[in-house]
Amino acid sequence: MVQLPPPQEPLIPHPQSVYTYRLLLLLLLPPDVSPQSLRAQSSPALDEVLTEVKSVPSSHTGLDAELYYVRHDVVNHYALSFNMSVPTETNSLYFTWYSKTKVDYRLSFSVENPVALNPPWCNISLQGEVPRVPSVFRVDILCSGKVDEEAFLTMQLNLTIHANNYTVLNFKRRKMCYKSKNLFMYTNVRFKNSLIDGVTAPTTSTQVFYISVSVCCIVIFLVAIILAILHLHSMKRVEMEDSVSDSGSSQGLSQPSTQTTQYLRADTPNNAAPVTSYPSLRIEKNDLRSVTLMEAKAKVKDIAISRDRVTLRDVLHEGTFGRIFHGVLLDEKDPSKEKQVFVKTVKDHASEVQVTMMLTESCKLRGLHHRNLLPISHVCTEDGEKPMVLLPFIAWGNLKQFLRQCKLAEANNPQAISQQDLVYMAIQIACGMSYLARREVIHKDLAARNCVIDDNMQVKITDNALARDLFPMDYHCLGDNENRPVRWMALESLLNNDFSSASDVWAFGVTLWELMTLGQTPYVDIDPFEMSAYLKDGYRIAQPINCPDELFAVMACCWALDPEERPKFQQLVQCLTEFHAALGAYV
Repeated sequence: MVQLPPPQEPLIPHPQSVYTYRLLLLLLLPPDVSPQSLRAQSSPALDEVLTEVKSVPSSHTGLDAELYYVRHDVVNHYALSFNMSVPTETNSLYFTWYSKTKVDYRLSFSVENPVALNPPWCNISLQGEVPRVPSVFRVDILCSGKVDEEAFLTMQLNLTIHANNYTVLNFKRRKMCYKSKNLFMYTNVRFKNSLIDGVTAPTTSTQVFYISVSVCCIVIFLVAIILAILHLHSMKRVEMEDSVSDSGSSQGLSQPSTQTTQYLRADTPNNAAPVTSYPSLRIEKNDLRSVTLMEAKAKVKDIAISRDRVTLRDVLHEGTFGRIFHGVLLDEKDPSKEKQVFVKTVKDHASEVQVTMMLTESCKLRGLHHRNLLPISHVCTEDGEKPMVLLPFIAWGNLKQFLRQCKLAEANNPQAISQQDLVYMAIQIACGMSYLARREVIHKDLAARNCVIDDNMQVKITDNALARDLFPMDYHCLGDNENRPVRWMALESLLNNDFSSASDVWAFGVTLWELMTLGQTPYVDIDPFEMSAYLKDGYRIAQPINCPDELFAVMACCWALDPEERPKFQQLVQCLTEFHAALGAYV
């Protein structure tokens, strides 16, 4: 098993005095346990769960060789009972773990002298299920800076297969803390993992020290607000003057600040702000139904072709009334030349409303040209036949289906798709949406299901024609006789039917979450009728397993209640591009 290094934080760098303290926990399960493996006599759960736990050599920890806690299913009780010293300058412990079948865990901490050591903080839930792929979690242990005293910490890890089969591992550490030396503070007001710069106290008066820190924070906050306002005004001028072609974020826009968000992580409700009506593009609920079939056909008359030029092959996706085929389009001038296409069409029993909606929604991206968009190319609307909509063929097809296939293949090949690949996909989606924002086009249904991907990892955004029929579990009717993508919609869209580029940014944050979870459904445990209340109370989707904190912070910025506080797509392109480059440098 290859040890995974601790995650880097390229967008929020640690101070130089923050070192890492590493441990490797490898949780392997049958049937892959080797015949030579021995059984732990005193720990029933270890007979089936734990194969190897070891401490990794590090110049910061003082270890010169590997120290095994569990090896070949045998517990090293001496190592577990040993109270290992942690250097004063070390503030983080990293652990790598995984299991091959379901194993529940519970994590707890105890500090004998909390005056010297702040309560430990972990970037994962204190209870849950051990991940199925190698994953890294971090435990932060920071001195309080109040006294000169040695602190003693016990980290208890309970592993449970079922009620009568469990194991308890206790890791003991001690750390020497000193008064007013390298004092670090964490804040839970915005994001739990936002590290504030260390502050030293040059004066003997504690009261004066805290007053000084408060004044500095207020000044910094005011300066940040002024800079943000100036930056937003500058951004608006750039967007108005920008050409219709994609600039590739060459303006060097800064990363969206997490300081303006008005909510906490998904597991903590925020102080919900009242939702008012914001300037946006309002659409009527029945605007699509107000178009007749004849009007819809007339709008696409200029790109209509003869049905004889189209040959249908395999059915790629099928719903109640809609189908998507892999087809072939013959060249008009040279029939020997063929072009592969997607063909969207409907079945014989489809109603006129459904046919009209397919044609109307297919025109959403018509006439737009960008490398990350896939507009329609032709239609077949001959009388007496069901209409067909043609789009250029993309090898790997629907992005949501592709992600779910990757998740299924992950057990056999954990490296089938990398985190860097997923971020690259997100950058391309943000580029396409940035182009739409500059053209003042509102997508209103951005999601992985409405994107396609080719064999070069090139992603293109498509329209949402037939999406309600092909992905019925992603749409819900809230009593207004309209199926909507409730779990992807911004709060103002749910409450007031207001759509804007800012509501597309919200949907992009959910789409980014889909990428990092390989196609999971967001808010799967929330009743669609409760979504607006859930969002208004400040709850959001939980951080995906293995998702870096910096990347989740980008998602969270997209879910600000106030549309004006959400980042622009150009900012998202810039931020994700920098993060992608940092991942490349790390690999």
